[in-house]
Parts: sequence; structure tokens; C-alpha cells
Amino acid sequence: MTDLVLKNARLVLANEVIDGSLVIRDGRIADISSGPGTVGEDMGGDFVIPGLVELHTDHLEGHYAPRPRVRWNPIAAVLAHDAQVASAGITTVFDALRVGMDEDAEMTAADMRKLADAIEDSVRNDRVRADHFIHLRCEVSAADCQESFAVFDGDDRVRMASLMDHAPGQRQFVDLETYAYYYQRKLKMNDVEFKAFCDKRMDDSARNSRPNREFISKACHARGIVLASHDDATSAHVDEAIAQGIRVAEFPTTVEAASASKGAGLGVLMGAPNVVRGASHSGNVSARTLAEHGLLDILSSDYIPFSLIQSAFYLGEVVEGISLPQAVAMVSKNPADAVGLTDRGVIETGRRGDLVRVRVDEHVPVVRTVWREGRRVA
Repeated sequence: MTDLVLKNARLVLANEVIDGSLVIRDGRIADISSGPGTVGEDMGGDFVIPGLVELHTDHLEGHYAPRPRVRWNPIAAVLAHDAQVASAGITTVFDALRVGMDEDAEMTAADMRKLADAIEDSVRNDRVRADHFIHLRCEVSAADCQESFAVFDGDDRVRMASLMDHAPGQRQFVDLETYAYYYQRKLKMNDVEFKAFCDKRMDDSARNSRPNREFISKACHARGIVLASHDDATSAHVDEAIAQGIRVAEFPTTVEAASASKGAGLGVLMGAPNVVRGASHSGNVSARTLAEHGLLDILSSDYIPFSLIQSAFYLGEVVEGISLPQAVAMVSKNPADAVGLTDRGVIETGRRGDLVRVRVDEHVPVVRTVWREGRRVA
């Protein structure tokens, strides 16, 4: 391959930002030097940062099922999702697919398998711009959780799974009033209907959650799949996560749970939209608050792909003591390390040439060019 040389860039390295140039050879960073450089593609003083690593995005399902009772071609859905992800600077993405459905869910395990097949077929045929893996979002309160999980047996593209329980009174929705505010209007139920709905969900959780957590955690450890907890609210939740071999604490809802997770060596992950908005959409702890307490390790775009790069450049502006390299690490090196992808996530020699050229305009990062392993993809 011809060397790719980028000069006159503001390189965001692991611990500093330097004015310099770099060389990518055979898909890897071969050289980094300070100074403007005399040959290569002129970055015009723009930032060059590592390609972003996204561990938990629910964005794909919206392309596949954009309206009630509408299903899009799964490969076309993957390509639309991929294009939006790559153009936001994300070069490695863990596409979250649901495992465990409520009886009134519009999508099924068969739909999830179709999407997984479309991801894998697109990877094999070099259709996608980003590097795609699969993250299974396991709703442990659902009766069919284990059955749905089995749909992915033997699938080596699955690298991560999260254990979650969205029943009222649990985790994200310990406060039943918040649960009602979030769901009752969405489901258009009167008070009697909503109470029956909540009672059913709570009964499902009491019956299914523990055996499903034990089954899936055991299966993931046997297959080398990284486990994440989801919406932990208390120290007791974190103790349970530690016993199950959890490595990533996704979206803890309180300072107590985040502090316990950090103290136990778990990577604490929060939503990038939470950083940008300054608050959780469901009324839980702010990601900025966790950052101020030194309790934030990883950011995820969750439902808005562009929020990942936006939060990285925004966090240093709104939280004192967080530098740009530290904020960028939360969307690149830290998530990569959490799932064992130690070949990417930071600009240093020997790492993959996954890079993003960024200009900041009116406090908004503008993604100008994206390279994956030295090949331009956006």
C-alpha cells in the first residue's frame, strides 16, 4: 500500500496535543513527528484524533423498523446505519441487538437474527465503512431471554452482552412516577391499564431476572464475551455485577453505583447525549456529575451517533480538570481497552490507522475526513 502522510495537524495523542505529522503504512501508524512537515496531505491545522469506538448504539433498529409494522431491507438498514456512524467519526461500532422480548414487542428474535446476518454478510463483502461487532442487550426480565440468546450461539461477531431489567421499580426506573411519566403517555394507557401493565412487568422480573442473569453470564464467560451491567442504582447491584464477572458498568443511575463500580475496577460508561444535554432523559444522575467526581471512563452515543464526537470536544469545556486527550480517550482508547481491542483507540506507532480529521466551528466538531486502517471511508 502507498503510505498515507498527514501533515500540519493538531494530533491528539494519549496525554498531549502536538502540532505535527504522521505516516500510515500498511494500515498502521508508522511514524509520528512534531512540526508542520513538508510532504503529505495538509490538514490545515485541524485536529486529528483516533477513530471513535462505540460500544452500545441502539441506532440500527430504527433503520430496520422506521415505523410501526414497517420493515426495511436488513442489508440496506445496515448500510444506512453504517454510513451515519462512519460520518460521525466512529470507526469501530458494537451494534446493539435485543435479546428477550415482551409479549407486545413489535420485533422478534428472528428480526434480530436477520440484522445480525446482514451485519456479518456486509462485513464479509466489504460493504461497510466501520468495523462492526455485535452487542446483545439482554432483557433478563423477559421469559424468552434464554431462547433468544440461543439464536446467537456460535456467532463470533458477538463480543459484548449487557444484562438489563427495564421493569418498573428496577434499575433505571426505581421511581415509579418517573416510569409512568416515561411510558404511560408513550403507550397511551389509562391508569387502570397502566397499573395492569406495570404489575405484569414486575411479576416477569421477579420470576425471570435471576435465572436469566445466571444463565447468560455463565454462557458469556464460556465464550469470551465481555459482560456489562446496565442501569445499576445501588451498591448491592454492583456487588451482584462483580459476582457475575461484569467488566463494564453501563449507565449507572446514581453516584453511589458509579463510585462502587469505579472502586471495583469496572469501566463506567455513560451516554454522550447525557453529556451534551447536561441531564439524563429519564431523570437519573448526570454524566457531567460523574465526570466532575472522576467517575466517568467511557462514553457511548446510545441513540445519536454524532453525540459521541460532540461530547468529546464538549466535555473539556464544561467540566474543569478534563483535558481534550482525556475526553477523547473516553470515546476511543478506554472503550477499546474495555473490550480487549488493544490494536486501536490511540495515536501511537504500531496502532491501527483509524483516524478522524476534525475542525471545531462554533463549539461544534465538524468531521472532515475519516480513515479506517489508512483507507478513507468518509
